[in-house]
Amino acid sequence: MAAITPIVMPKWGLSMKEGTVNEWLVEEGTEITVGMPILDVETDKIANAVEAPDAGLLRRRVAAAGDVLPVKALLGVLAPSSVSDAEIDEYVSSYVTPAEDEDEGEEAAAYHFVDVDGIRVRYASRGGDDAARSAVLFLHGFGGDLDNWLFNLDALAEKNRVFALDLPGHGQSTPNVPGTSLAALASFVGKFMDAVGIERAHLVGHSMGGGIAAQMAVDSPARVQSVSLISPAGFGDEVNNAYTEGFVTAESRRELKPVVELLFANPELVSRQMLDDLLKYKRLDGVSDALTSLNAGLFAGGKQSAQPGGQLAESGKPVLVIWGAKDQIIPAAHAKNAPQGATVKVFDDAGHMSQMEKANEVNALLKEQVGKGG
Repeated sequence: MAAITPIVMPKWGLSMKEGTVNEWLVEEGTEITVGMPILDVETDKIANAVEAPDAGLLRRRVAAAGDVLPVKALLGVLAPSSVSDAEIDEYVSSYVTPAEDEDEGEEAAAYHFVDVDGIRVRYASRGGDDAARSAVLFLHGFGGDLDNWLFNLDALAEKNRVFALDLPGHGQSTPNVPGTSLAALASFVGKFMDAVGIERAHLVGHSMGGGIAAQMAVDSPARVQSVSLISPAGFGDEVNNAYTEGFVTAESRRELKPVVELLFANPELVSRQMLDDLLKYKRLDGVSDALTSLNAGLFAGGKQSAQPGGQLAESGKPVLVIWGAKDQIIPAAHAKNAPQGATVKVFDDAGHMSQMEKANEVNALLKEQVGKGG
């Protein structure tokens, strides 16, 4: 039995309880390699391919399209050809999905709230509280929240203390903003770091969050160990205001869907639940005003108001810049404005959300960058 390796329903993000199997991407009898996409699963957050954590021969597809299964449920079986079908039958029939009870407390403990300058901030922390471990702080983009990192936090938490927050006006943080410039938001993030006891951190920023991370490296270099930027603001003039303004003004699923689809190279990644969650957030008191003022301060008329990317070289920090060539929000051409010596990776088949669309590859780049930054 030792030669049998289960493929199980992954846990993407802290709140995932179950997933729906959409389709298998490989046939029985396929030799599976680590990282190979093997089946598509949809959660209440996003649809994505399950990538093989182990290598081996796919002997049995246990789950079928349409099955709704809990985290850790058996999806398939890897085993060498020397293992008999009878042994696989026995393994499948005796497989018991591990209880998630121990994770209930873990999930509750992973979300926290802290008061920063009168703004109640929701944040997640992973990877323990050993101060000897480097801190990695994730900053999401305009209209996003910390769940934008659901494929990335655990990967970085293997060796680091990991933090992700809902920026002011976003997610479950208070819908007030501490100013509408990258400098004001960067200053706020510094105060958040004080509040949760982070002296220095490797910053990972997406879109607007990338602009904030770059601004922090320029304004407070002593607090920043490295900077990893995914489709960041602050590296050029253009930004697609059909997205920023469309996101602010959309009031129905019909209006929001084409706006949110601009984020992804594959619009099918946008689920009904994702749209419903965004509409629920947008209807909270104060959110519309916060987003309107941020959009006016940062992206008025489809122009970016601040360009901290141009000053990053002076900070002396290791810089990683990741872009999707099919980005419809901030042009991938801005990657050429990365500072000399930066590591630059442009994915041909990703859009604005590389951290979701190319999660395994992005996680490998982030781990390498954090290791480099000391």
